[in-house]
Amino acid sequence: MAAMGCVFRLCRCDSSSHPPVVLQSSWSRPRNIRTGISASGGKSRQRSFTFYVNAIFWRNGQRRQLVEPQERDFLISNEQIMEPTIEGTSNVGDASRKISISVVPSISQVSSEDWDACATGATGHTKLNPFLTHAFLSSLEETGCAVQETGWLPQHIVAVDQDGTVLGVVPLYVKSHSYGEFVFDHSWADAYYRFGSSYNPKLQCCVPFTPVTGQRILVRDTCYKDQIFDKLLIAMKLLTDKFQMSSLHITFPTKEEWEKVSQFGFLQRIGMQYHWKNRDYKSFDDFLMDLKQSKRKTIRQERKKILAQNLRMRRLRGYEIKAHHWDSFYRFYCNTADNKWGRAYLTREFFHMIGSKLGDHVLLVVAEDGEKLVAGALNLIGGDSLFGRLWGCLSEAYYPNLHFEACYYQAIEAAIEWNLSTVEAGAQGEHKVQRGYMPVTTYSCHYIPDKSFKHAIGDFLTRETPQVHIFPY
Repeated sequence: MAAMGCVFRLCRCDSSSHPPVVLQSSWSRPRNIRTGISASGGKSRQRSFTFYVNAIFWRNGQRRQLVEPQERDFLISNEQIMEPTIEGTSNVGDASRKISISVVPSISQVSSEDWDACATGATGHTKLNPFLTHAFLSSLEETGCAVQETGWLPQHIVAVDQDGTVLGVVPLYVKSHSYGEFVFDHSWADAYYRFGSSYNPKLQCCVPFTPVTGQRILVRDTCYKDQIFDKLLIAMKLLTDKFQMSSLHITFPTKEEWEKVSQFGFLQRIGMQYHWKNRDYKSFDDFLMDLKQSKRKTIRQERKKILAQNLRMRRLRGYEIKAHHWDSFYRFYCNTADNKWGRAYLTREFFHMIGSKLGDHVLLVVAEDGEKLVAGALNLIGGDSLFGRLWGCLSEAYYPNLHFEACYYQAIEAAIEWNLSTVEAGAQGEHKVQRGYMPVTTYSCHYIPDKSFKHAIGDFLTRETPQVHIFPY
């Protein structure tokens, strides 16, 4: 497919002394453009488009005075909430409750029961996202993946009522870089730097290293949940101002959260991923018959090559995954990280721990050449979805089409077998469309306290958004 490039520039300058500063980023969007149709088929050609957006703005040049984040728990605010009145009735006596909203420097300071009660309250038991569980997030901290030393200082927000009941939690981190987020703001950081200001540290509300959509403000299912949501969101903004951070980012929230958060002064941004949807298929062949003949032929040819290479594919779930499987997968993951990112974010201990803590929520697809493990793909299962996360293979091995088999086709087969509605195959990758995955919109929200930067970034997003289209394929 052709590449459609989109380049955005934002300029910032101090009216008295600083030269203009250019913020530039690029965004590409491949698309076939048909030039003619004949009885024998379509002929396509490639074109590329480039868009330029400029915004110039001024500021008085004052720098922010950063405040060090806390390595101990501390109070943000004390609040009072009212029990909602049911139409046609009236509250008797004191219907208010006192809540305290505080920051804790580790998820270990919140019990797994309380955290998960908030997570299930936000999503419902049938839609529980495994990445939002105490087990997953605590594994990231306990194994040294999402900690201050790696640029992820936990500063989780917790709302507790007068009886000690945890009513809401927010996974929140002070970031010293922009890696592991999958919503790219490197050009924003560059613009701050060129102006002589500091973009990092910043606050990030997310699941580290995980581009999976889900609730970000987790609220226990009570009659106060809407009020608690608002209080937690305001607390995040207060914390951003207290620490004198450049910004606060909520990445991969649900669409409902995204729409609600916009009412609190956040900028909105969209992106794109590719997901597979189960249309009540009874088998993989049933799914193939729903595709165009050209895609169906390609997939069958790719799968035949796996058999021709004498590879055996296995799907291991929960306690079927042994220690040697995790050790092998860690080597595969490191090989991918070295080739793609330059460093491995996750540790060997992390994989062993999620296998132990998450049990049957973990699916590891492995490829064997004889008795030897040569590749693997890690998936998590939650609610009615299968989430494809990581892939890797031996550095010295090359098996054509194995990536497609392990990451896409095995995931689809598993979803059909277990009657799951969706397979989310991770960030980016338009090649997924040819393999039955379709584009869906993702969301992020951005609070920029500096008014001039907010104006410029808002202008940037206004021009970026129309380019992030979901084209029919």
